[in-house]
Amino acid sequence: MSAWVLPDHIADVLPSEARHIEELRRELLDTARGYGYELVMPPLLEHLESLLTGTGEALDLQTFKLVDQLSGRMMGLRADTTPQVARIDAHLLNRQGVTRLCYCGPVLHTRPDRPHATREPLQFGAEIYGHAGLEADLEALVLALDCLKATQVGNLTVDMADARIVRSLLADVPVDAQALGRVHAALAAKDASGLASLTKNFPSAAREGLLALVGLYGDEKVLAEAEKALPPSAALREALANLKWLAGHLQGARVSFDLADLRGYAYYSGARFSIFTPGASDALVRGGRYDEVGAVFGRNRPAVGFSLDVKELVAVVAKRPLKAAIRAPWLDSGAGAAELRAAIAALRGNGETVVCVLPGHESEVDEFHCDRELASIGGQWVVKAV
Repeated sequence: MSAWVLPDHIADVLPSEARHIEELRRELLDTARGYGYELVMPPLLEHLESLLTGTGEALDLQTFKLVDQLSGRMMGLRADTTPQVARIDAHLLNRQGVTRLCYCGPVLHTRPDRPHATREPLQFGAEIYGHAGLEADLEALVLALDCLKATQVGNLTVDMADARIVRSLLADVPVDAQALGRVHAALAAKDASGLASLTKNFPSAAREGLLALVGLYGDEKVLAEAEKALPPSAALREALANLKWLAGHLQGARVSFDLADLRGYAYYSGARFSIFTPGASDALVRGGRYDEVGAVFGRNRPAVGFSLDVKELVAVVAKRPLKAAIRAPWLDSGAGAAELRAAIAALRGNGETVVCVLPGHESEVDEFHCDRELASIGGQWVVKAV
């Protein structure tokens, strides 16, 4: 195998796409900052128990593991940043009130999470800690929508669910983790016959409720249907009421519901959402409430947030125009060289991009649109249109 061949689902990012990704990253972080979110930069690797305790099997399977040569302890390369941000909130900041944090950095996956996906997403996310009310859920949802709008993604649909619905139906069912995983998979695939087989020995209320979930997706009418079809319980009533409240406050957004949706990591504890747009192979954004994510760090704070992969986002966003630039000649000595260097430095100091054309390379094309040039006119270096 050639030394330059990269592993499967790992790729270099070349100038045009890298420029686009960086522009999107800045727009996302600026949007979060506009809401009062503070930037954090967790490390790419840390002790395995800190990364994975309480996060579920899915995240464990996605995490690369290695031995620390200094301590001999097992370490992991993060596959998701949320547990790290929960640790920062719990132990490093340790604030009593509301904390708003955002981040943008690479994560690594042992396997692509869907066909043609990268194993090295660039994960952007925003999380709010310390408020248990629906106001925090709504803020996370609205911020996620505004982030996508800031990057010029349109035609958005918000799909909503609540982790408590399935949990409440399974609360009194003695089932092991392996069987539970098969039930979750059947729900996600809307496999009614498979689900019927898996739940044949479940209590009748749980079995009928789970089978009803397979058909509970669509517009807001689904919530009324769920109230009739699902067994009565306080947790279910609260979950459905929360979804109705959140949907009612999303002005101008298309909202749908899929009450059997369990995609994503196991730490979600309440209302959940995914945001879709035509042309994307899967949800652009996933988020929701995960109040229990900080429990392993000894500080079980209310928490809600979302994340997205900037590399996936760039695939559905219209290409941006090349950055306008000024072409300048190359003079290292002789008459006018000092004045040229001073003129170039002044332009760059004012935020302009100045590309010096090296000798013999006057016709080459790069990632900049040189619509002006620096020319000597009457003994002065002047910028003129090309």
